[in-house]
Amino acid sequence: MSAERKKNVTQLQSTYMEKYKQQEQTIQAKRKGLFRRLIAFGILAAIISYGLISMVVSQHKTMNEKIAQKEELEEQLTSLKDEQVLLEEEIVKLNSDEYIEKIIRRDYFLSKEGEIIFKVGDGS
Repeated sequence: MSAERKKNVTQLQSTYMEKYKQQEQTIQAKRKGLFRRLIAFGILAAIISYGLISMVVSQHKTMNEKIAQKEELEEQLTSLKDEQVLLEEEIVKLNSDEYIEKIIRRDYFLSKEGEIIFKVGDGS
């Protein structure tokens, strides 16, 4: 019986009801707009976050490459400094007549008068 009653009920057309419906429509429109703005803001935030994260990862990778390159160059610098020390020692030795004589005797088989030079193989 209550189902039959609901079918027979008609809505009254009053200004109060019209204002109420307009308010409901306005609230629904505001909710839709808010939801759309939140979605747009979320998408924008996701895009910016992705850009920032990719930039940080890229900088981290570049930093690691630079650190590896720096370590390699420091090792190269150390070896060059060692080589420089050896070459400076060689310069000092080359200023000595005795060292020059030693080199000449060893490389060119020159000798003083009365000296005999014997060349012995390396054994290999």
